[in-house]
Amino acid sequence: MKFVSWNVNGFRAVLQKGFDEAFIGLDADFVCLQETKMQPGQAEYDPPGYQDFWHSAQKKGYSGTAVFARHEPLSVAFGLDGGHHDEGRVITLEYPGFYLVNAYVPNAQPELARISYREEFEDAMRAHLVELDKTKPVVYCGDLNVAHQEIDLKYPRQNRGQPGFSDQERAKLNTLFDAGFTDTFRHLYPDKEGAYTWWSYRSNARASNAGWRIDYFLVSDRVAGKIKAATIESQIYGSDHCPVTLEIDL
Repeated sequence: MKFVSWNVNGFRAVLQKGFDEAFIGLDADFVCLQETKMQPGQAEYDPPGYQDFWHSAQKKGYSGTAVFARHEPLSVAFGLDGGHHDEGRVITLEYPGFYLVNAYVPNAQPELARISYREEFEDAMRAHLVELDKTKPVVYCGDLNVAHQEIDLKYPRQNRGQPGFSDQERAKLNTLFDAGFTDTFRHLYPDKEGAYTWWSYRSNARASNAGWRIDYFLVSDRVAGKIKAATIESQIYGSDHCPVTLEIDL
């Protein structure tokens, strides 16, 4: 099966920037989107052969997630226990052999102003993933808003302690790995440098590849051996993020 994850930074905007061509070219079983920034009915996109599931924030023009799926799920759930329902950040689809969880993890904000909320979210997410993993393997994807190691951003020294590269955020990701999950890209490419998924719109960052790897596919450790491919589709534009993909035998 092939999975795609992409923070589109506004679904209505990316529809005008080649989204359909990219969607068709990626030819995936599942396409998971983050930061859709829209309410139901504000945009229409109905690719043949897919069902779509949307989770929008109450606040207009903010956050939001979506999944396009070729396969009928057994069940669909929105949000997390613990009150993290109103920002449209999480969709969970259940299938006979696995769970798919699509997430847009909160940004810690300048000066880590929202780090407490971020850490609460991550604790709730980890509990959610661990509970699902007791039943069947999990595929967890999305904009996790953190670069895990120094290799995962262009300028680690200058960004140490900043949102997305703070000790607190990196520690939470380590805790998730310790709970039984594998970073699929690093599983295949542990030493690959210059592999980024997000670039600031400032300072011509994308042209110079001054980026961060903050978009991930994680899977339950016990299916890591079934990973066939994990790619960063940096040639696809339309957002300040690019799509990432996973091919795995489930």
